[in-house]
Amino acid sequence: MSAEKSPLPDFLTLNPVVARLRDVYNAFHDRRASLGLSNPGTIEKIAQEVQRDVFLNNYAFTGLRADITKAFSVMPMFQVSHSLSMGSQMLPPYGFAALYGSSKVFMQANLDSDLSLNGRFNYRWSSSFITKTSVQLAQGQAMANFENDYTGADFSASLKMMNPSILDGGLTGIFVGSYLQSLTPRFALGLEGVWQRAAMNRGPEMLVSYAAKYKGDDWIASAQLLAAGGISASYWRRLTERVETGVDVSLQFAGLGMAPGGMMSSVKKEGVTTIGAKYDFRASSFRAQIDSQGKLGCLLEKRVAPQVQVTFAGEIDHPKNTAKVGLAVSLEAADEDVMAQQERTGEVASPPF
Repeated sequence: MSAEKSPLPDFLTLNPVVARLRDVYNAFHDRRASLGLSNPGTIEKIAQEVQRDVFLNNYAFTGLRADITKAFSVMPMFQVSHSLSMGSQMLPPYGFAALYGSSKVFMQANLDSDLSLNGRFNYRWSSSFITKTSVQLAQGQAMANFENDYTGADFSASLKMMNPSILDGGLTGIFVGSYLQSLTPRFALGLEGVWQRAAMNRGPEMLVSYAAKYKGDDWIASAQLLAAGGISASYWRRLTERVETGVDVSLQFAGLGMAPGGMMSSVKKEGVTTIGAKYDFRASSFRAQIDSQGKLGCLLEKRVAPQVQVTFAGEIDHPKNTAKVGLAVSLEAADEDVMAQQERTGEVASPPF
């Protein structure tokens, strides 16, 4: 029985130069795999253990808020929610949201009482490659973002475009490319480049920043050298199974330039240090943080029933002598069939959030 013929031309399969390059690549790939490297995450989320898991910056709010969510299906995911708020300058009085998600597609739309519309559409081409799009329409202004993320075995690469356009006779918008590579099982290095052009009558700008991440047994440290003139560093540590702590330091350099007479102007330094902790109880979690500017904040999330959660947020700004308080109630409704589906979601791939 004859061997199956290769779909590639003979000059590619029999060429000694191509064969040598293939052998070099295979040897490099085998050597790389033997190092036992893992995916380091992305530069955008390089400090997520501190910024997202411990700190309450993404959870804090003021005033009264009520969220009502109705789940119609788990896989594919389909649910709608209504949000009501009072006494908040950041949140609209009413908001409606609907989302749908499967193993390859994720769609979400938000519409509030101020007629602000936000939409997201993500598509998973493969287990490693995801395309994300988002559109925002508010007060007569429109913004569109396009992002492509590739997750390799030991690296992550991303290309993001914000408001790209060629209608003005040239390329305008903001383009961000990032790459983070694991060099050892614990250490990773990466860089991020930004190219932007607001209009054709302005010249383009190019900025490059660098990032590093080190992962210990129960702690993670990361640092970024920002192109705009700043340094950001964070440190996360798990003290016990229920307690996490984090420290973040941001230092900005401003005012660096040429003064009249050709002399270098003085550098103005601005820095903020934030310390936070998170404690997980059996049916609740408590977050607290304090920074060097005198702001003290806390957030308590308590699940009083399987489908009811109460959230309390508070902040005190000592230099400004102000205080903010927020109280929220979240209700989740689902049929028995949906709850049964939720217990089996571990067997199915999650949507490409």
